[in-house]
Amino acid sequence: MDNILEVKNLSVSFQTFFGEVEAVRNISFTVRRGETLAVVGESGCGKSVTANSIVQLLPQPPAIYKNGEILFNGDNLLKKNKKEIESIRGNRISMVFQDPMTSLNPTMKVGAQIVEGLRKHRSLSGQQAHKIAVETLKLVSVPQAEKRANQYPHEFSGGMRQRVMIAIAMVSEPALLIADEPTTALDVTVQAQILDLMKKIKEEKQTSIILITHDLGVVADMAERVVVMYAGQILEEGTVLEIFKSPSHPYTKNLLKAVPRLDMNRSESLYSIAGSPPDLYIPPKGCSFYDRCDSAMRICKEHMPELESHSPTHKSRCWLHHPMAMQQKEAKG
Repeated sequence: MDNILEVKNLSVSFQTFFGEVEAVRNISFTVRRGETLAVVGESGCGKSVTANSIVQLLPQPPAIYKNGEILFNGDNLLKKNKKEIESIRGNRISMVFQDPMTSLNPTMKVGAQIVEGLRKHRSLSGQQAHKIAVETLKLVSVPQAEKRANQYPHEFSGGMRQRVMIAIAMVSEPALLIADEPTTALDVTVQAQILDLMKKIKEEKQTSIILITHDLGVVADMAERVVVMYAGQILEEGTVLEIFKSPSHPYTKNLLKAVPRLDMNRSESLYSIAGSPPDLYIPPKGCSFYDRCDSAMRICKEHMPELESHSPTHKSRCWLHHPMAMQQKEAKG
């Protein structure tokens, strides 16, 4: 299975009044054709910045692409001009945002919003575009699609609005779909419907998906591979089975411990990771998880560990896996 997307050594910062925020720090990952890659981590870890960087939705300034490459079908998107990026964005690469009510235009009918993107990238008459828009609404299981295309977003429920957002993203049949927490604002039943819809689209259209989420249950259901981000870095990556059955990094283990379990006692409290992520105005020299890690050693504070392979598909960034770790383990301080 070849790669449709390759992100290599990407670093993205933001210039602010107080200084430079290093939001994404030297990350690399790939997305294969027809697969779902999940990107997980706490809020503020760089997931959405990474996603927006791929389609260059970050305004420059304050955003600065400091280094790296984003290769889509072998072409570096960071070398493209504005016109070239606009021909790819919403066409070959589409994005579904987490809040459909603020992403949809409240003054435009739903059908017109689907048609808008379609006509931008294809030479179609209004009638042809409207027909495709209605067919796409049917694809995402919107009932009475012809009638609903002539309604406004406020006439739709939250789940139906998210279906419309997916229809807008899918109408041009993109090769890569980026879904930025697409089920966050939805109840559990509607969330399951949206996830089933995305799986159906992936199977029928062979679309690659980058799924950004906090919900590890969604990851287990949807993804083949997982990237774990923290403080703008990738701390671990692997297949879903590797991440859930044999997590390697202490941060990944703590994320999994925080997932509610069916066998929990009523008196048992949910686990939470103590502390908070580091300030990226002044990123730490060593491991970014040092201050919150129960297994930290002195070397963790001073030196950044490299991503180390545990299998052809499983990597993590942790000094605990160094051959001399057991000999060097010391108390914090």
